[in-house]
Amino acid sequence: MADLVHSNRSPVTCHLRCGDACFQEVPNTTKTSYFRDVAATALSRRSVLGAAAVTTAGVALSSQPAAAVFRSPISTGQAVTPAAGALEFTPIAPVPNNIDTVTVPAGYRWDPIIRWGDPIFDGAPVFDAANQTAAAQALQFGYNCDYVDVIVTDRKGTRALLVANHEYTNENIMFPPDMDSDELIRTAWAAHGLSVVELRRRSAGSTWTYVPNGARNRRITLDTAFTVDGPAAGSDLLKTAADPSGTRVLGTLNNCAGGTTPWGTVLSGEENFNQYFRAAGTSAQEKRYGLSATGDSRNWRGLDTRFDAVANPNEPHRFGWIVEVDPEDPKSTPVKHTAMGRFKHEGANVIVNGDGKVVAYMGDDERFDYVYRFVSRDTFRPGGRASDRKHNLTLLSHGDLSVARFIGDGLEDGVSDGTGEWLPLTVDGQSVVPGFTTEQVLVFTRLAADVVQPTKMDRPEDVEPNYVNGFIYVACTNNTDRGKVGKEGATEPNPRNANKNGHVVEMQPTGGDHTASTFAWNLILICGDAATAGTYFGGWTGPVSPISCPDNVAFDSVGNLWVSTDGQPGSIGLNDGLFKVPVAGPERGRVQQFLAVPIDAETCGPLIHDKDGSVFVAVQHPGEDGTWAAQSSRFPDYVPSTGTAGPGQFAGPRPSVVQVTRG
Repeated sequence: MADLVHSNRSPVTCHLRCGDACFQEVPNTTKTSYFRDVAATALSRRSVLGAAAVTTAGVALSSQPAAAVFRSPISTGQAVTPAAGALEFTPIAPVPNNIDTVTVPAGYRWDPIIRWGDPIFDGAPVFDAANQTAAAQALQFGYNCDYVDVIVTDRKGTRALLVANHEYTNENIMFPPDMDSDELIRTAWAAHGLSVVELRRRSAGSTWTYVPNGARNRRITLDTAFTVDGPAAGSDLLKTAADPSGTRVLGTLNNCAGGTTPWGTVLSGEENFNQYFRAAGTSAQEKRYGLSATGDSRNWRGLDTRFDAVANPNEPHRFGWIVEVDPEDPKSTPVKHTAMGRFKHEGANVIVNGDGKVVAYMGDDERFDYVYRFVSRDTFRPGGRASDRKHNLTLLSHGDLSVARFIGDGLEDGVSDGTGEWLPLTVDGQSVVPGFTTEQVLVFTRLAADVVQPTKMDRPEDVEPNYVNGFIYVACTNNTDRGKVGKEGATEPNPRNANKNGHVVEMQPTGGDHTASTFAWNLILICGDAATAGTYFGGWTGPVSPISCPDNVAFDSVGNLWVSTDGQPGSIGLNDGLFKVPVAGPERGRVQQFLAVPIDAETCGPLIHDKDGSVFVAVQHPGEDGTWAAQSSRFPDYVPSTGTAGPGQFAGPRPSVVQVTRG
């Protein structure tokens, strides 16, 4: 293990993934005054726990919780109390932030399913990092995988489709310094986007392997054509010289998290798209979206002028959307849905309401930004006919968008909780925001939302419904700017100034109706080391694993919450990881760490197939702070520092999708 120990993480991740967003001026400069300010010192763990015991047996949000079933309409009945779950394990000890391996519990093993550069088509070359080209990368698995789903496609459970996002690139460790600059940029374009890859295995419960020449294998890159649909399609705000129709966009950028729909498509969120463009940065619209004259360190505009927003001011408007991809059909055209709004989408996750309406929840990953909800105009058809699926493929094209306001009830009860309301931005597909047309609401959603004064959250990232209890969980990663001079201070839904550790919000739709205009909420986790003041773990008073910077959430078959993290090396000095958290019963709030990822890496795309005894994660940006000549990670090939990489291997880090199984 001594050979796998290195130094701490550098700021490289912040620069490459989000263009140093946290070091720039906060884009949201609006003032709000509807909620009660709460001093951070009022929420010590001791004071919270003293009054929280009455709720530890369950979620005391209302007297009528509603049950839900996976990807189906919510039914009426009593809430399901999650059991221990089929995936039992002894929590791992916290892993220091200089360890360069995946750490899993005793009795489990980890294996990479697919790595950056693995060929996925007939004729694709064997990966050779020292001689990588755009043509090769377009035929290989992309870089920095984030969202992951494994969609089983046969009854025996031996065939599946893996879908993964590729968020961004780190040219400093991907390519040799003497690589031709234009070829480097084109190769980076090919490393962005998504991959769809067929999987197979011998029997249910065994380890998956990928199929290098699967018939449905696909790469979606900066050169892939997308259709634009919804009310803003064809708007003058989306038209460019290259696309005078405003309905066809080349490529997708900075794809972060996502979700899988009940009809089998995958949704992907375009997040920090602003960093790829040079803009004047003087208009209110550009400032609100973080576009600036210095934000394009990759200098893509030198090779393609569409990334010069001074010359092509509408091109950035064509990014920042939820995109929908059909993994079953490699010839299908992916879609950008304007009805769902434009902002820095972490992802989107869908649940079918009791009335058949499809409801999607979304977070805008920025300091002091908002949580959104989309409700479809039309209803889901559960049948298996081709006509049903064709109809369902249109459900996200029309509907209404709203934004959340969280109202605290004061900390006299010792907990951060309260009620909330969904503030409409569109109704019946039309703008209800004064001074904004429908097209403006959808293209400049942040500015429209500012008008109705929603709650400024601490980087709301993944927002997902739990199909067992029908509640929604919001991962708020952190916000060290909260409480600074001139910035909003602590509030009940964001209870700590200089919030470096983040928290998780639990929301319950009124009456179990996801289209209702109101909800109840509480903070199930206020993250950090339990030994420090200000942490809270759902009322659980026993030992917990330290956890910081919640990013993505997932659920197992019995409704336990699983949280992956992004930022623990800097906040608590530990490698990022994946944590199990029961949300009901006597162990509600008990945080147990299941795995840790290698040095500099983020734990992305958690997927829990507990009935199958397996867990999937994307290991993103391992060894981020290295250079081509001095790599700081060798995950997962582990070519010795004094050795030579064999065919298809790399003596540096390769972002990978990893499966953890019993073994």
